[in-house]
Order: sequence, then structure tokens, then C-alpha cells
Amino acid sequence: MGEAIGMLEVFGLTAAFAAADAGCKAGNVRIETFDKNKPANADSLPIPLIVMVKYRGSVEDVRAAVEAGEEAAKAISGVVAKHVIPRPEPDTEKMMKLSGLDKN
Repeated sequence: MGEAIGMLEVFGLTAAFAAADAGCKAGNVRIETFDKNKPANADSLPIPLIVMVKYRGSVEDVRAAVEAGEEAAKAISGVVAKHVIPRPEPDTEKMMKLSGLDKN
């Protein structure tokens, strides 16, 4: 069985780094490449950039990391969404490698 994936979308890069740090301290996880999304309504958002933090590890550790990351991000700017996939399919694994941070 593969590793679980935890996804946490937050407002801004500062919240993403804080969420990543808190998650790694809460569970035995590693961080995949961050991803970004600048939605069409970005100007109406509190922070115009949404960043996804991706955690990898056991289901229990990933859940603990997502919860800790959520609390850290809420204290800074807020959380958009969160989700844990316990046993990702191979095609989902491929999609996790994509990142918009290296694109304009």
C-alpha cells in the first residue's frame, strides 16, 4: 500500500510555510512540492494567492499533519479546503507531482 496524501489549501505563502512546519512537527510526514492557484476572483479574497500544502506519510500521521497545519494557517490568514486520500490511485500519484509555483 502506498503512502497517504494530505492536501491543505491556504491563503498565502506565509500560511503555507507555517502549515508545512506545523504538520511536520505533528506527524512523521514529508512535504511534496507546494502548488498555487490564483483564482479569477483573487482581488476579492483576503490574500489573492491560494497555496496547497501536500503531506505524505501514513494515514494517521497525514491526518495529524493536516489538522496541525490547518490550525497554524487559520492563525495567519485562513484555510480554503483540506482533504486526506488514504490510498491514492497511480494516476492520482502522477497529478500530485504537478506544481504551478514554477509557472507565471
